[in-house]
Amino acid sequence: MRFQRNIIITGGAGFIGSHVVRLFVNKYPDYHIINLDKLTYAGNLANLKDIENKQNYTFVKADICDFETICQLMEKFQADGIIHLAAESHVDRSIKDPFTFARTNVMGTLSLLQAAKLYWEAQTEGYEGKRFYHISTDEVYGALELTHPEGIKSGHSAHRVYGDDFFHETTKYNPHSPYSASKASSDHFVRAFHDTYGMPTIVTNCSNNYGPYQFPEKLIPLFINNIRHRKALPVYGKGENVRDWLYVEDHARAIDLIFHKGQVADTYNIGGFNEWKNIDIIKVIIKTVDRLLGNPEGYSSDLITYVTDRKGHDMRYAIDSSKLHRELGWEPSLQFEEGIEKTVQWYLENPEWMNNVTSGDYQRYYDEMYKGR
Repeated sequence: MRFQRNIIITGGAGFIGSHVVRLFVNKYPDYHIINLDKLTYAGNLANLKDIENKQNYTFVKADICDFETICQLMEKFQADGIIHLAAESHVDRSIKDPFTFARTNVMGTLSLLQAAKLYWEAQTEGYEGKRFYHISTDEVYGALELTHPEGIKSGHSAHRVYGDDFFHETTKYNPHSPYSASKASSDHFVRAFHDTYGMPTIVTNCSNNYGPYQFPEKLIPLFINNIRHRKALPVYGKGENVRDWLYVEDHARAIDLIFHKGQVADTYNIGGFNEWKNIDIIKVIIKTVDRLLGNPEGYSSDLITYVTDRKGHDMRYAIDSSKLHRELGWEPSLQFEEGIEKTVQWYLENPEWMNNVTSGDYQRYYDEMYKGR
């Protein structure tokens, strides 16, 4: 079957990646979507069971750092687009093992860029019709001041904002963790490949995502699962750190829009205008889980356990995504209370997925399945 486009999506078995893969496979039957994933602990093909037999979907197990393999895949699939999500992303892991983050996030991105450059430059049409889209994080910008500890009413939603400033596309990079430093470096390489070689690149920086299929090392799925099993809810410091939250399907919609209509060499911030203190999010999660489990209100509040704060823990992130709204018409469809209701319901209705992930059974299965490949 001849497809209109052949797009490699890296990290497509992960949390955000699986939502992007699903959206593209279902929305564009004339696109061939190649899901390239190493299947580390955060990659799980169970996230994509509903589309695994679609004619326009192919899964390839590969490491983005394996330059020769990436070159072969570019040619094999005649890829004219790359949507790059594969990354090590957990700050705590980066503090313990910065080398892995530098290897995957920096050298892996460079491997993809160079493979795409060599393949596309060898084509008759060159870079025409090609696109390299790199997904990054708001953490590259550093931290914002918490100038309103109690928050003030936001003009964008019924929620509150906790400072006078936001991250803009022109905000100076100032990463504070090995994770954010590795992502900042990869962002620079992407832009350098445009400036040096003319490669058609785009970079987006997004706020915290939440929703179904998120690996339970992250706050929301971890706490839902811990409440379910009556385990402690570890809160860094006093829980005063502020983050901007975006439902993952809204992020996938933004990626779709930017890939097709975004300006080459441009940067777009993707955020929810949805700031929450960590402790306030935790209270919403507790209330929602307890209600859906039939527990008395406040039943799980005693599980909150304050622990020593994370090293270099940034106080506040807040994205200004008005450029994306103004130029491409995107805006988030859900606010946090709606999104968290859907998210909690999904995790409670899919205990097999959670049990499989937390036990590590899925990884042993994939290790055996792809042994020697």
